[in-house]
Amino acid sequence: MSPGQFITHPSGETTHYIADCYADPWKPRETVLLQGGFARHATFFYQWVPALSRHYNVIRRDLRGHGLSSAPSISDKPGAYTLETILAEILDTLDQLGVEKVHFFGESTSGILGEIFAARYPQRVLSLTICSSPTHLPKATQDFLAMGQSSWPEACRTLGSEGWAKALSERPGTMASNDPAYRKWWLEQISISSAEGLGSYAEFLCTVDSRPILDQIKVPMLILAPTRSAATSVAAQKDLQKVIGGSCQLVEIDGPGHEIYSEATDKCIAAYLNFVRSIER
Repeated sequence: MSPGQFITHPSGETTHYIADCYADPWKPRETVLLQGGFARHATFFYQWVPALSRHYNVIRRDLRGHGLSSAPSISDKPGAYTLETILAEILDTLDQLGVEKVHFFGESTSGILGEIFAARYPQRVLSLTICSSPTHLPKATQDFLAMGQSSWPEACRTLGSEGWAKALSERPGTMASNDPAYRKWWLEQISISSAEGLGSYAEFLCTVDSRPILDQIKVPMLILAPTRSAATSVAAQKDLQKVIGGSCQLVEIDGPGHEIYSEATDKCIAAYLNFVRSIER
């Protein structure tokens, strides 16, 4: 993983991020915040940087417990894994970088964060895009992610980050590609995150639910809906679009599994840029 830069929050916890911008320096440009789903960190969005950074300031950010961000144990520092803390760290990241508003892109479970963030802080959001995102993780999903262990968080701790990821990759509708080289790279990247960091963040995710605030989202919104995800269906994504209402757009993305941002990158980027540019127009 290529190291980027670090932000120290008032809590003392640190966030790792990578910023890229190759836009014409004399032209105004907006900021895109790319926030990956569970177990994915900034490096996973490498394919998105060339297309987006030519026109936008692109920030790829590691979640609490992920990548090179700090990863305390939830048992030692429960306050590091609350919804209020996680959202406050996103705000503080923007504040410290001098970014007033962002195009928020939340992949998988980070789409849940994006929905709540956009509802609470619409003044900081230019648009919201969710990609392969459920609104919450029901017990059936948590059991699916537990890999035969007593719970999903304990599976991360017991199997280790790489062991858990290897078990997940063997489940249909999860990995983006069956290419052995990609699989090796994918496992190596997930193993960068500590088992405790992922386990603690998994405990947090088990408590997060965006359904109560969906009707409060008023910013322009795009749903990138995977056709073969193990975590969410096209029907569920269409139901979400109806709840949001307004100008919420939905684009179905055909891919082999949940991680369409990686396997169907070109389709996702094309739909995303079309959406963002339509807002600018």
